Amino acid sequence: MSGFIASGTTSAEHPITQGGFWPDLDGAHLRAAMRLTAAVTDARLEVATVNAMIEANRELAGYRTAREAEGHATLVDVPATSIKDESTLLHLYRRVIYCTATAELIERYQGFDATNSGEQKASEEESSPDQLRRDARKALRTILGISHATVESL
Repeated sequence: MSGFIASGTTSAEHPITQGGFWPDLDGAHLRAAMRLTAAVTDARLEVATVNAMIEANRELAGYRTAREAEGHATLVDVPATSIKDESTLLHLYRRVIYCTATAELIERYQGFDATNSGEQKASEEESSPDQLRRDARKALRTILGISHATVESL
C-alpha cells in the first residue's frame, strides 16, 4: 500500500488583497507565522483568510469610519506605537486575521494538523480553535480600545 502525505511548507508569496483602509496580507507570511504546512492548499488558506477578513472588517466598521473621519486613509496611517518598524495596529490586525483563519482551518479540516506532528491529536494541540478565537478576540478588542474582561455585577 502506498500513499502520499503532504508535508513541509510553501514559501511562494501569496498576496491576499482587499484595498482601501485595511491592509493587504501575505498568505505566505500567515502560513509561516501560524506554522501551516503544505497540507493546507493555497486555495483553502485563501478562503479561510478572506472569511476572517470579512468578519473582522465587519466588526471593525465603526472603528474604520471614525478613523477615516479623522483623516486617516489606511490603518497604517492611524497614529500608534511601532514594533519592528510597523504599527502595533497592523500587528494586531494580522493577529485577528491569522488566528481566525487558522481556527477555521482546524475546525473545517479535522484531519489537518497545524503543527505537522502526526502523533498530536486535536484535543492535545497547542492551539485549539477556541484558543485561537480567544486570541483573535483579544487583539480585536485591543484595536477597539475595549477592555479584555467582561464583568457582571449583581
